[in-house]
Amino acid sequence: MPAAVLRPFTALWASQASSNLADGLLQAAAPLLVATLSRDPLEVAGLTVAQYLPWLLATLPAGALADRMDRRRILVLGNGLRASGFALLALSLAHGWRHVALLYAAVFIAGCAETIVDNAALAIPPRLLPREKLERANGRLFATQSVINTFIGPPAGAALFALAASAAFFTGAAAFALAGLAAFLLPALRPTRENHEDPRPVGITQDIRSGWTYFWRHRLLRRVAFISAAINFFGSVTGGLLVLLITGPYRLPLSSYGLFIAVPAAGAIAGSLLAAHVVPRVGGGPTTWLAALAPAAGYAVLGLGDSAPLALAATFGAALASSLNQIVVSTLRQAAVPDALLGRVTAAYRLIVLGVVPVGALTGGLLGRCLGIRHTFVAAAVGLTLAAIPLCSRVTTRALRDAASAETPEPATTASISACAPPSPGTPSPDSSRRQRT
Repeated sequence: MPAAVLRPFTALWASQASSNLADGLLQAAAPLLVATLSRDPLEVAGLTVAQYLPWLLATLPAGALADRMDRRRILVLGNGLRASGFALLALSLAHGWRHVALLYAAVFIAGCAETIVDNAALAIPPRLLPREKLERANGRLFATQSVINTFIGPPAGAALFALAASAAFFTGAAAFALAGLAAFLLPALRPTRENHEDPRPVGITQDIRSGWTYFWRHRLLRRVAFISAAINFFGSVTGGLLVLLITGPYRLPLSSYGLFIAVPAAGAIAGSLLAAHVVPRVGGGPTTWLAALAPAAGYAVLGLGDSAPLALAATFGAALASSLNQIVVSTLRQAAVPDALLGRVTAAYRLIVLGVVPVGALTGGLLGRCLGIRHTFVAAAVGLTLAAIPLCSRVTTRALRDAASAETPEPATTASISACAPPSPGTPSPDSSRRQRT
């Protein structure tokens, strides 16, 4: 890869790595803190609700901002906001002010910033790299995320929390600050539309509508979004209760919580590194099935068993399958959507995929109260399996390959974006003669 291309991508890589470290530290520290403050399943699940509620409230405007503002500036300011929120939480803990509401507030603020930062970050690689390099670059980014966010960060966060709760949150705030500083090294990434002439002023509402329209008319993107939404819904049903499961029915110490995050991370790393070799051989369609059924099997093992090694093995396999699918979907979205729309289409996609998380977490908290922790995991296994049958059967390897390799038109103006909406399957494409394989 040429040095001129490598340097900006390395800056993005470093910024994302530092942000992932902060996420990993807080991924362990935040549930441990709430578990020391309450054993109520609904209050524990409330942490996930507070973290992902911004995806319901702010993700579409965040996508529009990613297509209007310099994406480098978004990364700098968003990471600075996250650093400030957790620094204030750490200060309150250091002074002995402990309350669930304070944690909810810090996580909610960080979630608002995350909606903007993540939408912008996912739209940056196509501006830095040629299309044929995207799959490899995404593999590197997701492998780094898996290593740091869930393999290095959580054990370190649990260890820091054992020393002092404030230490974990101070360290996370510092890592977010470093992520913002690394983003300064990126080149200016102003909206693509600035290169075109559009005499008509366009409001943010019309921007949002244009991105949503493109996403909704692209049947394949819509279908894979619903599959990922089902996976995330049932994952959030169980995710908030995991700390109660391992410290309750499994009778493991709090220090083992980081292990239940780190071991699945090893599976995610393996999936990220193997995706370029495995997915072309297995196919995107079977990968989609695997991504849904492997987590369902993991929930069943967690809910019905009492063996920690077996539970860890099941979560390893589920994470591996999910990682393979994540790279398939991200590459599809980046290759199939014009750059001028990518931020908004990504936001529309993530509204569906992540907007279900607070609903799933709330559902998990209520089920935990009514059915018990173990039965909630079993119910999630059954639910995800039933959801996968109608959803995954409509996504094929050929459809994924054709959509990812098709040359997407670049809209001249926002007013003409609706003309770029993809045709329904079976309808002749106006640019089908310009399709090419990557």
